[in-house]
Amino acid sequence: MGCFPSSPKQLKNPNSGDNGHHDASGTNVNHPHHQPLQPFREYAFAELREATHGFASRYMISKGGGELPTLTFRGRLDGGQQIVVKRISKYAWPDEEKFREAAIKAGRIRHRRLARLIGYCCQGDARILVAEFMPNDSLAKRLFNGTKNKTMEWSMRLRVACYIAEVLEYCINERQALYFDLNLNKVLFDKVDNPCLSSFGLVKNHRNGKYYSTNIAYTPPECIMGVFNWKSMIFSFGILLRDLLSGNKVSESQAIDVILGKEFPIVLDSRLNGEYSSEEATALVEIAEECMQYKPIFRFNINEVIAALAQVQNNPAGPSNGMPLTEWQDKIHSALVNSDAR
Repeated sequence: MGCFPSSPKQLKNPNSGDNGHHDASGTNVNHPHHQPLQPFREYAFAELREATHGFASRYMISKGGGELPTLTFRGRLDGGQQIVVKRISKYAWPDEEKFREAAIKAGRIRHRRLARLIGYCCQGDARILVAEFMPNDSLAKRLFNGTKNKTMEWSMRLRVACYIAEVLEYCINERQALYFDLNLNKVLFDKVDNPCLSSFGLVKNHRNGKYYSTNIAYTPPECIMGVFNWKSMIFSFGILLRDLLSGNKVSESQAIDVILGKEFPIVLDSRLNGEYSSEEATALVEIAEECMQYKPIFRFNINEVIAALAQVQNNPAGPSNGMPLTEWQDKIHSALVNSDAR
């Protein structure tokens, strides 16, 4: 039986009960592009259809492939707020109540490096997620659409690595939440050009309880059998670092080689023209390799990733990305200083 609410439901504010340092007010302070925080809610299908002009092809941002394809559109709500709408196949979530539960759970997760999930639609066959719009493209577009002589500078690449690790650490350690299908398209840039992670990855693409990746290049070996866990997220982060460093798209055959456990050497993007710190580059290559280990048990955990990035930030010359330390890096930095003092 379909779910046909007579009007959109107003749900409990997802920030209530979260006493962490990434609450709603803190998010607005760190995100000057944010409008006042909208309560997480259920949208009517007609409202989202109107916002996207009937899910018109000219408003389509991306089309996910794989067994369970997804369509993503940009839109604008009454009142002017820009949004991103992700339509998920009903076959991925045949049980409407489970989809609703997954969406609401994801909507409770707030972090300054995470694009806000502001609602969902579960009406009839519709399985839709609604998030705030990030205006400055994805990491994939910015990294791969450059010219031969122009590419993303090193400082921004390092910033992406640190910021995305920060939000993954928050998901794993503070919210006990998995992030699914991490890839370059999931890294977005806000109005002030800071990298953020799409909130869509907080709701898995699945069927019969198994996880399905929409991007084979980022698929951890264990996910071939539909298994996904904390260490799977680390593997995908390692692949993201590899692409961030090389600036090259991985072919399907190369991706399969990685899934099968074959080594994949990381070569730095020649378009950088040597304009980077060799110490930082070496450190990031080592982090990527530790994250990409074939067996999950041998991969870094998220705390080890954060600690390794903190060492980069602890460079005596200062980090080349000109960014402040994250909370985890701050703690580790203090520990290192105290250790040296002793």
